[in-house]
Amino acid sequence: MGIAPFPLFKTLRGYGAVSFKSDLKAALNVALLAFPQGMAYALIAGLPIEYGIYGSAIAAIFGSMFASSRFITLGPTNATAVILLGTFVPLGMVQANGMLSPEALSMLPMLLILSGAILLIAAFLRVAGMVQFVSRTVITGYVTAAAILILANQAKNVLGFQFEVEEAPTSTFDVVRLTFVHLSGVSQPAIALSLATALTYFALRRKFPNWPNVAITLLLASVGSFWLLPDNGAQGLQSFQFDLSMISLPSADLETTKALLGAATAIALLSALEGISIGKSLAASQGGRVDVNQEAYSLGMANIGCACFSGMPASGSLTRSTLNVESGAKSPISSLLAGLLVLGGAFAFAPYVQYIPLPALATLVVFIGASLISRREIRRVSRATRADAITFYVTLGCGLFISLQVAVFAGVIVSIGLFLRKVAAPELVEYAFTKEGHLAELAKKTTRPTPEVSIVHVEGELFFAASELFREQIRRVCEDPNLQILLLKLRNAHHMDATSILALEELIDYMKERGRHVMLCEIRKDILRIFRNSGLLLKLNRKNLFPDTPRNPTLSAAKAIRRARAIMGAQKAKVTIFVDELKTQGS
Repeated sequence: MGIAPFPLFKTLRGYGAVSFKSDLKAALNVALLAFPQGMAYALIAGLPIEYGIYGSAIAAIFGSMFASSRFITLGPTNATAVILLGTFVPLGMVQANGMLSPEALSMLPMLLILSGAILLIAAFLRVAGMVQFVSRTVITGYVTAAAILILANQAKNVLGFQFEVEEAPTSTFDVVRLTFVHLSGVSQPAIALSLATALTYFALRRKFPNWPNVAITLLLASVGSFWLLPDNGAQGLQSFQFDLSMISLPSADLETTKALLGAATAIALLSALEGISIGKSLAASQGGRVDVNQEAYSLGMANIGCACFSGMPASGSLTRSTLNVESGAKSPISSLLAGLLVLGGAFAFAPYVQYIPLPALATLVVFIGASLISRREIRRVSRATRADAITFYVTLGCGLFISLQVAVFAGVIVSIGLFLRKVAAPELVEYAFTKEGHLAELAKKTTRPTPEVSIVHVEGELFFAASELFREQIRRVCEDPNLQILLLKLRNAHHMDATSILALEELIDYMKERGRHVMLCEIRKDILRIFRNSGLLLKLNRKNLFPDTPRNPTLSAAKAIRRARAIMGAQKAKVTIFVDELKTQGS
């Protein structure tokens, strides 16, 4: 199935009043959650709060126009907010108050355009599903580092102080260090507001778990702290105007575009991974399905939309997507309505956000960040295998001491490298019969006193990373002058590619130059096709090839041994069996 350029038309066909009523109810619930969440995520990213509100609205509206299901509600998320902050922290573009510099804000639209374009390319090339190959260990390490950055970056707002103007932290470690340096500047009114906000939020969540408690807590905190502003030093949020100034056109030179490409790729990767995972999980629980490439297309268009209307990076939100489905949404129209409601809220309440105290919002952001740290997941990935532990700590370390986008790529590279190391280390172990008639491992220095026919069971991966090691170990076996015939059993050899074909061809040439023979038996149809397509089949002696016979598993090997005996003639030959044993280093 191809990408539908505008699936909203299909959704509207047959759309009735009953579906609209259900979608409107879901949209109202989602909007009540999305509005305060948008402000919180903007604060996490170091953006003015309107960026989060506009991002919540625009991503939901654009996402609904290009999505094919009701299972993914788009908007700012923890992941996209933190990786956006992590993009500009190493560049020194975070001001003393924790907000991004004007230069960073000017670069944001181009960053969103690039990430959206990458998602569109992935959708049209139908490779969006490749994100499933990103290790869960990498995601756990990234999320943990992101959560720690959230906590560190909001500590000063919770405690009521700011860094000096010339101080521009470039990593989570720097943020923590500067926070400790400035602890003497804490504000008692800010601490009082933060504690009151925390107690109110916990009480509401315990008593009314299904209510929009973030919005209610912010409202109560604003009313309760009204008398503190501005006399007692509790800082409020900066109000904004809802007008045409929200339209933002991307502009950047070639050098800036190149500098942003890595961060854009990281945002696109995390957006696709987060959004598609959420959609597939919710669809499975509801008996539905998600077209991952169509949803990647929707994500790409949502990010491009946010680039043009002062939004921030968008992804699939777990809380809003779950709330949308549980509230009875029938179609993507619910996301469209939710976006319009958030946009209406921005128009109605823009002048009043100045009464929301920054310590209160920062406290809620801290709770959001803390909820991302899963001790259970950390315990699992750090103890499961040595490879997982290395991947987790590399990702976490890069996220804390360098940057989050570097952490993503470093984690992916390390996890793939350790995986290849694990599956690409075959070791040939030779077994032979002892004088007592028992099968035992043959000592490496034992010489073959008689001509031998060696049968090698090739089991495991023979892709490019394993083929070189396999060839070298086979050649070491073949160096014995008494080895006359090498018989390779290929039934359990998997994922042969051009590199393994070339290695096999070199092995055949090596044996042929010395007047010896290589036979191939138990050749599956897919391997035979690779031989034919690569041209190797033309070079092989057809008499030494024995295709696999699934109905009679031993027939192919029996024919090969009969052929070996015919070649050996009257010579009395010893038969040695080799087993291909795969090491599991790092597991």
